[in-house]
Amino acid sequence: MPEPVLDLISIGRSSVDLYGQQIGGRLEDMASFSKAVGGCPTNIAIGTARLGLKSAVITRVGDEQMGRFILEQLQREGVETRGVVVDPKRLTSLVILGVRDEKTFPLIFYRTDCADAALDESEIDEAFIASAKAVVVTGTHFAIPNAAKAQRKAIALARKHGRKVVFDVDYRPNLWGLAGHGAGEERYIRSDSVTQHLQAILPECDLIVGTEEELHAAGGSEDTLAAIRNIRALSQATIVCKRGPMGCVVFPGAIPASIEDGIKGPGFPVEVYNVLGAGDAFMSGFLRGYLSDEPIETCCTWANACGAFAVSRLLCSPESPTFAELQFFLKHGSPHRALRHDVAINHVHWATTRRPQAATLMALAIDHRSQIEAMADEAGVPRERIAVFKRLAVDAAARIAKGAEGFGMLLDGSHGREALFRAGDHGFWVARPLELPGSRPLRLETDADGSLGAALNEWPVDHVAKVLAFYHPDDDAALKAEQEATLKRVALACRQVGRELLVEIICSKNGPVGDDTVASVMRRLYDIGIKPDWWKLEGQPSAAAWAAVDAAIAENDPYCRGVVLLGLDAPLPELEAAFRLAQTARTVKGFAVGRSIFGEAARGWLAGKLDDEAATAMMAERFGRLVDAWQGR
Repeated sequence: MPEPVLDLISIGRSSVDLYGQQIGGRLEDMASFSKAVGGCPTNIAIGTARLGLKSAVITRVGDEQMGRFILEQLQREGVETRGVVVDPKRLTSLVILGVRDEKTFPLIFYRTDCADAALDESEIDEAFIASAKAVVVTGTHFAIPNAAKAQRKAIALARKHGRKVVFDVDYRPNLWGLAGHGAGEERYIRSDSVTQHLQAILPECDLIVGTEEELHAAGGSEDTLAAIRNIRALSQATIVCKRGPMGCVVFPGAIPASIEDGIKGPGFPVEVYNVLGAGDAFMSGFLRGYLSDEPIETCCTWANACGAFAVSRLLCSPESPTFAELQFFLKHGSPHRALRHDVAINHVHWATTRRPQAATLMALAIDHRSQIEAMADEAGVPRERIAVFKRLAVDAAARIAKGAEGFGMLLDGSHGREALFRAGDHGFWVARPLELPGSRPLRLETDADGSLGAALNEWPVDHVAKVLAFYHPDDDAALKAEQEATLKRVALACRQVGRELLVEIICSKNGPVGDDTVASVMRRLYDIGIKPDWWKLEGQPSAAAWAAVDAAIAENDPYCRGVVLLGLDAPLPELEAAFRLAQTARTVKGFAVGRSIFGEAARGWLAGKLDDEAATAMMAERFGRLVDAWQGR
């Protein structure tokens, strides 16, 4: 029998969860929602992938935008998706959820003839099942006849090939038809019919996991110990009883006289913010240990810690910790009962769950506003023409990128709105400026007429916020304090709304630059709590200066994506020399150069001396030259 290449395949529900953002309000009054992948088995697939397991999911999604969102997110998380069927006739399931208080979590399942409910046994492939160490089946899908057959087939194939069967009881009474649409948060209604269905599954399982109420449903008794004994009479599986803040208790063999005599894993004392999804995170942590042959005590610790993260945050799958985050928490703990307020943990979470990024970044920067406005004024043409030119710049970058990864653009929303839309068609990495051009002390464009957070919230989720500060270590204390306060405000807003941050530092305009000048600025910003995803820096004067930049990042944020070089309108030969010097730096990942590429073309085009094609070709030639120089450095 070939060795399995996957750790687990989970089977069943997949949905798009829409979480109300007004905490403490009625679901009727929710005005805005956060979107996330949901559904117990899909959450488990994502949760285990984040913890380092090779996971897959068997489910169905609709052939529409919500279905594609689930597929794309699974792929970003590293979950194998060949078991996901795209259903051309049915819509992806939706769930609308809210948080009223720590005990009330209203939710509505939109599952009438939804895609995942149509899962069919013909979609259970024997070779695929045999390729995993374990299959995870979930209780809710046994309420649907065709889906139940699919799960039973998966169980039979898993046992045939000597694989483990894991059962998450996942009891939702209203999905068994025992409560109305408005009772989605109801966790337990006694039903002999449900118990009979579940007990038919128990003998085939190696691991059974449920809350006390879920074990009541599976064991047919509302006395927890009696229910566990009833389960043991039917199954030799390891039984895990989840007990909320009390942690869990595990029964790998004979059931003792007291539930307290099982193998106990204590819980973590955290604030309960939202219990929805906590069980899926718990299961992910337990499986990370169980499928890696860790002791049961370790499985319990990892499971309870993962559950603690989930109850302390709002969403389901996006809140599951990565293995790095889990280990950080277990090593360092947290001074906060509300883990979502722990800055150090949140940074590890953010940095280890960001969207994947190519190893290098080559960007055409044309987020310039005042400089191009001056060119238009000099040429005597309306500033409205700038927007057309920026679209040409996108075309130029696309000619060089040819659809490959690792290419990007810096574009603004003032003159580059249409260019931003067009850049999205090419899959470019995109960064957008927040600063008022040329401001020192730093000012933001939103300061005059809007909210920074509201502005960021309108951006596509993959757009990077860029802020430029003219900052020198010799600046006076008042200037430094004012600029640092603005940078901190930007950094906080980016984290709150989930946008990556690029901080651009230019020192040379306001003083001499030595081997430690830029690195000292970086260390100062790190000291005040600013950890950008990206730095955009001037070319450094020496290899020693680049070594200082490397050290500043290594000492303060090993998760930083890296540095991109800026151009400052330097001639191309100077930039090529800067590229060669930067090859000594581990953290330099690419460049984001502007006027050196577009400056001459802009002046010629705005003056009517170049047509669209000539200007585009000139920019493409210069961008291509820098790309060749970077790739050949």
